Amino acid sequence: MESLIETFHIDIKLLIAQVINFAIVISVLYFFALKPLVKVMQERTKRIEKSLKDAKKIDERMDKSKKEVATIINRAKKEANDIIEKTNEQAEINRQNMIKKTRIEIGEIINEEKIKMQAEKGKVLKEIKAEAADLVIKGIEKVLDKKFDSQTEKEMIKKMIK
Repeated sequence: MESLIETFHIDIKLLIAQVINFAIVISVLYFFALKPLVKVMQERTKRIEKSLKDAKKIDERMDKSKKEVATIINRAKKEANDIIEKTNEQAEINRQNMIKKTRIEIGEIINEEKIKMQAEKGKVLKEIKAEAADLVIKGIEKVLDKKFDSQTEKEMIKKMIK
């Protein structure tokens, strides 16, 4: 070993001093640089992991919200279709009711007109009968060459009408 020391010109005292200096520098660096740096890196790692967990939770919530929105939209569409269907059914019922009402009104108008026509027909028939009776009386007067009094005319008219 001594030959090694002489060959490389190594001084043991100097080597021990350098080892002690190196140990002091390593200790100082460990306590004042490496230890705080490791602590900061661990805190940062924890924050990053927490952020990733939070991002995952947010993604899960987002997916859940999207599903809820899709469900709500589908329910709203279904309700809208139901409302439209009910409205169409109600419109059809209203249309049928209006048709029935219109038919009833038309029937009433037709009946009223029939009644008016019958009344008018009766009136016209009375007028025709009266004119026919007058013509018959005038014809009989001409045939018989005599005039009847009003009482006799009325009796003859009644007999002819019957």
